Amino acid sequence: MRPLKAAVIGVGHLGRHHARILAGLDGVELIAVVDADRQRAEQVAAATGSQPRTDPSGLELLVDVVSVAVPTESHLAVALPFLERGVATLVEKPLARSTAEAERLVEAARRSGAILAAGHTERHNPAVVAARALVAAPRFIEVHRLATFPERSLDIDVVFDLMIHDLDIVLSFVDAEVEAVEAIGVPVLTDRIDIANARLRFANGCVANLTASRISRDPIRKIRFFQPDVYVSVDYGAQQVERYRVVRGSGPRPTIEGGLVEVPRDEPLKRELADFVAAARTGGRPLVSGDDGRRALAVAERIASAIGAA
Repeated sequence: MRPLKAAVIGVGHLGRHHARILAGLDGVELIAVVDADRQRAEQVAAATGSQPRTDPSGLELLVDVVSVAVPTESHLAVALPFLERGVATLVEKPLARSTAEAERLVEAARRSGAILAAGHTERHNPAVVAARALVAAPRFIEVHRLATFPERSLDIDVVFDLMIHDLDIVLSFVDAEVEAVEAIGVPVLTDRIDIANARLRFANGCVANLTASRISRDPIRKIRFFQPDVYVSVDYGAQQVERYRVVRGSGPRPTIEGGLVEVPRDEPLKRELADFVAAARTGGRPLVSGDDGRRALAVAERIASAIGAA
């Protein structure tokens, strides 16, 4: 099979890693990287053996797959021409600035038959994959995603920057609709929300409590699942999973068994891009589709609205 011709649009903090990985994937030929900063485009192009550009116009005629890692406000304008042309497109999270814009991307993909993947990398984290086999019916989910103050993604609230990762994970584990949302958020170092907490109640009774901050001293990325007789803890960063279960015997009190679960370490972004390329090659569904990205964005908007009303 001929290599799929690929391009990356936006090679800043995250996009340069998209370019690095795509350049090394079997069955992929990275032909171009695009960035408004010419010097940055040239640096990444030199490192990946591709051609630098400052404008993506016309690339939709030359490539089979494209990864879009520009600021969120430009996702629609950049991704739409590729989707309309039928080019398999991966768009970094959040999928768009609004669910209305996300719907335009999803609809364009549907009309042309293009693959549309949303860049929710944590879904590809080996620890999350391992935990999926251990969690059946969570009743309570606790999430903490605390990051140090960044030099990126300050164009959006922390809900859309960081919490949306965990919203996608939670929604993928809970087979029910979100029934109610309570939230609070505070702008601390910027004029946007820098720390937020949200409480989601699902129609099946499950409750998820999520905290996201980009002003913390120490980074923490953990999610914990509680269900009858079982507790599962996932450390995204360390790629570790702990599982404990209650064992009821003939004695007066139950015992608790468990500990660390074996997790094969790997780079989540590499898994994400390999999954995207495989979907583009076969016409299959990527692990995180455009519909998934739109759903996570819709819940994020409800949280932002609840914060505004608080």
